Amino acid sequence: MEIHVYDTYVKAKDGHTMHFDVITGEKNHDKAIQYGKEWLKTVGEANATMTTNECQFCHSQGAPEPVERAIKEKGYFIQKMEGCP
Repeated sequence: MEIHVYDTYVKAKDGHTMHFDVITGEKNHDKAIQYGKEWLKTVGEANATMTTNECQFCHSQGAPEPVERAIKEKGYFIQKMEGCP
């Protein structure tokens, strides 16, 4: 499965920056933002701003099995990088 990685930097409500990748099975920027917002709700950051300014397409690649499984189940995978709960 080919996956598409969207590099994302979002300001949290306490002011720190959360860096994460939104990984999808389709190259669709609007969907990546939607998925990122869904995930932000699950970590208590529903009001964080996430637009094309915060979320940029990075690259496409093959998917490791756990990522592919998550995408098949939810449509996306979040790779936490820095400052994420």
